[in-house]
Amino acid sequence: MSRIGIRREDKSVWERRTPIVPEHVKELREKNIEFFVQPSEIRAFKDEEYAGAGAKIQEDLNACDVIFAVKEISTDFFESNKTYAFFSHTIKGQSHNMPMLKKIMELGCQLIDYEKIVDEKNRRLIFFGRYAGLAGMIDSLWTFGQRMEWKEIDTPFRKIKQALRYKSLEEAKEEIKKVGEEIKNDGLSDRIVPLVVGFAGYGNVSKGAQEILDCLPVKEISPKELEVIYEKPSNKVVYKVVFKEKDIVEPIFAEKEFDLQDYYNNPGMYRSIFQRYVPRLSILMNCIYWDKRYPRLITKEFLEENFTGQIHLQVVGDVGIDVNGAIEFTEKATNPGNPVFIYNPIRDDTIDGFEGNGVAVLAVDTLPCELPRESSKAFGNLLMPFVEAIVKADYTVPFEKLDLQSEIKKAVILYHGKLTLDYEYINKFL
Repeated sequence: MSRIGIRREDKSVWERRTPIVPEHVKELREKNIEFFVQPSEIRAFKDEEYAGAGAKIQEDLNACDVIFAVKEISTDFFESNKTYAFFSHTIKGQSHNMPMLKKIMELGCQLIDYEKIVDEKNRRLIFFGRYAGLAGMIDSLWTFGQRMEWKEIDTPFRKIKQALRYKSLEEAKEEIKKVGEEIKNDGLSDRIVPLVVGFAGYGNVSKGAQEILDCLPVKEISPKELEVIYEKPSNKVVYKVVFKEKDIVEPIFAEKEFDLQDYYNNPGMYRSIFQRYVPRLSILMNCIYWDKRYPRLITKEFLEENFTGQIHLQVVGDVGIDVNGAIEFTEKATNPGNPVFIYNPIRDDTIDGFEGNGVAVLAVDTLPCELPRESSKAFGNLLMPFVEAIVKADYTVPFEKLDLQSEIKKAVILYHGKLTLDYEYINKFL
């Protein structure tokens, strides 16, 4: 019988997710798989729920062939020759996780990283992205309400709570729909009209965020219409605008036309034009993937130069969470216990909370854990088609003969403690 261990998450007191939920345990036990689950006082699914599904609740996972987790694992946890599946956050050579990677290598283990489980078009198959967007939008509307309250502007957004304060996603949606009814019936203060929410990106994260905003009375507009709505704005709708790559950048050379694939291949040949839209946005949701090759969405310099003018921007929901990245003034990642800071572009400093001159930045780097039951179940649903193959594979054979679906095999970063061919570049970070 194959044995799976589910590790207790301990990276943060806010981390309540799990990679495999009790209903999945029950289903997989019928395939001759035994489960051992470490006890946890904070996990969204209680120990009793796992026990009821047939899992053994115990601290010791020594007997397990494969151990599943969500976030990074402490170096003293690993054991020789085992297989671990989790988000390792090592593929960019992240320095803070190199000691962990070295330890796994020393012990001759296998490491499977969910982030690299992709299809033939390199699209991720196992992710929490939608739930980052859902929680990020709830929290950004909450932040906007708190910010307006500090500015003594009465809005129905003051009734919205942080995502983790709701019992369920549905409860959050119902409350936001009630806020929407109030907007439709009573309108918004002239001091915040037009209320424009911009979405940078259109993938799973953005779709999740838009799903929440669409609980309100929304009118979607194109980036080109931003100027027009200011001429005669409605106070009974929230304007939504989604920005694609062609709206965010342009080729450096005027004679060249925008080409999406060329932008991905040669981002250095493009420059940002996003700043033309920023002054017209009330809330910006950053939902894009970003690295240093790409232009920023907003620079500190731009915000400083325009802050004393007519800039309308109140809140940035930085779901992408790249410190000093696409949003240059995202100075730090935050946590659900202290999620928001105010960035003052004149002083170039930050103050935690909702008060003070500047722009409010929500930069929680574990947003899906604010909706732990729903996000865990959705994640597990995506992982389920691969679990049996992962746990029943023969890891004693050479890597070339390892019998795993290509999607999973491409995600094997370490095999017998050595970097596989696709990941040998990580050696330079070790």
